[in-house]
Amino acid sequence: MTSPPFPRESGGPGYKETTPPTPGLLRSQENGPWPSRAAEMAAIFMVGDGLIGLLQPRRHVDLWKDDALGTEKLVKPFVDRPGRRRLYAVVQIAAGLALAARQKR
Repeated sequence: MTSPPFPRESGGPGYKETTPPTPGLLRSQENGPWPSRAAEMAAIFMVGDGLIGLLQPRRHVDLWKDDALGTEKLVKPFVDRPGRRRLYAVVQIAAGLALAARQKR
């Protein structure tokens, strides 16, 4: 008897049962490189924006508080509160670094 032209799904010699990996926060390694790249770009944005907000909080908030396509509401809690913006910047940097650290590729 000859063997079939394609291997059977149930296995054969040397077949090992494997379990699928547990999905994490981002399953980028299963979906190709683009989700990883998008997450990496988001992490870079978070870290960069956080650094600018940490080092120049007043200038950074002033840039976005007027005529900025709807971002006025987002920066309103930080207007004339540089300490609050710096605290947010530290959280933003930490979150960006954590997101980048989770990437596998």
